[in-house]
Amino acid sequence: MNTYTTLETEISNQTATIWLNRPDIRNAFNEVMIGELIKAFNVVSSLDEVRVIVMRGRGKSFCAGADLNWMRDVATYSYEQNYKESLQLSDCFYTIYNCPKPTIAVVHGAAIGGANGLLSACDMAVCDDETVVFAF
Repeated sequence: MNTYTTLETEISNQTATIWLNRPDIRNAFNEVMIGELIKAFNVVSSLDEVRVIVMRGRGKSFCAGADLNWMRDVATYSYEQNYKESLQLSDCFYTIYNCPKPTIAVVHGAAIGGANGLLSACDMAVCDDETVVFAF
């Protein structure tokens, strides 16, 4: 399997699990995580031994949406840079949505803002009774 800086992947019993792994900031995504999600979904979906893909979050929350530090930086980007990153996020959601294997988001803690795009792109989302899902 590939090595990622913001994700962990594991395969067991024909199930690939992609873990969002930035628990110190509640798995908020940035351009690195977005790119790694695209790559991870493409890699695991191409493996014959994988029949289903599960996306989960390490730590207290599934995903807090966009990383506020990244959003602050994005405010200084040019139109072209913002457009490029918007297309990358769209590509991330589309890659998950268009995945040839069944995808399941296992949500706990919170799913805020853009995190709803991640779980909505999956074929199914399940959560525990304490989960808070909030979109702006």
